[in-house]
Amino acid sequence: MKLAVVAANGKAGSAIVKEAVDRGIDVTAIVRHENRTEAQHSLRKDLFDLTAADLKPFDAVVDAFGAFKLEDLPEHMTSLKHLCDQLAYSKTRLLVVGGAGSLYTDPGHNQELKDSADFPRDAYPLSKIMSQSLEQLRLREEVRWTYVSPAADFRANGTRTGKYLLRGEEYSTNDNGESAISYADYAIGMVDEALSGGHIHERISLIGA
Repeated sequence: MKLAVVAANGKAGSAIVKEAVDRGIDVTAIVRHENRTEAQHSLRKDLFDLTAADLKPFDAVVDAFGAFKLEDLPEHMTSLKHLCDQLAYSKTRLLVVGGAGSLYTDPGHNQELKDSADFPRDAYPLSKIMSQSLEQLRLREEVRWTYVSPAADFRANGTRTGKYLLRGEEYSTNDNGESAISYADYAIGMVDEALSGGHIHERISLIGA
């Protein structure tokens, strides 16, 4: 397998690169600045400058892009659209590092976690734009996408346990009533998904066991 990780220098991206490299996967880090990951190869290029030719060699592309300043949040939508445009009608899969705020809290899928009364208000703008990005992604039938939401508590410095639970569109907890996962365990699930080739045109979620 040949795997590319967009925004590989970020916390989620670098964790995914490490997991993939440790498993012997051929990984290319796509970064704007100098590569700081363990990837065997790197492509120094802005996400918005990527072309279909740049992405054609890969079996799968992981989109680990993140923007957190309020004025930059719309880039979640524009960057995902650009990647979809470049991967349209391609065999290359697109796996997106998503958010937890768009997970549904009711069986009818009418309410999202971000709309819960106790959802952190400071996280709402980011969750809202990522939810909108997911809705736009659902319309891209010509792209072989999979959207991977983490647990509600996404722990950058959490321990790698080597275990995770694969869930669907709804918010869920483990046997201890927790919705949490470390970046390292999330990376295991993301790489498993890249290797399995399943869940095309689906959103899945990963929580710690």
